Amino acid sequence: MITKKTKRIKNIFNKVSYKYDFLNNLLSLGLHNLWKKKLIDILDPVDGEQWADLCCGTGDLAFRLNDLVFPNGSVLGVDISKELLRIATSRSNNLNNKVISWLEKDIFDLDNRRYKFDGISMSYGLRNLNNVEDGINKIFFLLKENGRAGLLDFNHAPNKSFASLFQKIYLRFIVVPISSLFNLKKEYEYIENSIRNFPQEKQLIQISKKIGFKEARYINILGGQMGLLILEK
Repeated sequence: MITKKTKRIKNIFNKVSYKYDFLNNLLSLGLHNLWKKKLIDILDPVDGEQWADLCCGTGDLAFRLNDLVFPNGSVLGVDISKELLRIATSRSNNLNNKVISWLEKDIFDLDNRRYKFDGISMSYGLRNLNNVEDGINKIFFLLKENGRAGLLDFNHAPNKSFASLFQKIYLRFIVVPISSLFNLKKEYEYIENSIRNFPQEKQLIQISKKIGFKEARYINILGGQMGLLILEK
């Protein structure tokens, strides 16, 4: 049964889809591409592996994975937003060499017995799941033994730290006003609240190890504004 939060997230991303890539590039000054590249470089996918990009959005990570696991591997992009997947599918239609498929589904509805992956990527998705710990647990069961996962998201910096203060100023006085120009104020106001309820670095590591990951480490990016959670099963 779909939860209120999941339904809200689905509606948010369906609404912002028409400006999603544009605003990602504008608001991050294009830096999100470097962070995603860093994540994939750390995960080091190779030809022949099966990968999933969960909460894939318009497919940025999935396309990077495709280039590395082609021609003998596979990439499954999963998202609950029909509109974001429509854009991802359109983008993939322009590829000659591809092993990507797309699936419109809540990641919690993926069958652990049917789907097993060598690796899993996720960008800006964990924070939006109905439950963060359940999300990490789901990733654990979707991975093969010795599989690895990497998750890029906003970092929940310690309260009153410079990183936290800068983040609040940036979101309130840059992100929200710019998104307002496209009638997306409420949708982007959501980001700050979602970070406030997101576990901090040490908590994410503790949750991951409690679930059973043999290795869990966190890499701060851009002075603690973003972070990479790297997991090995």
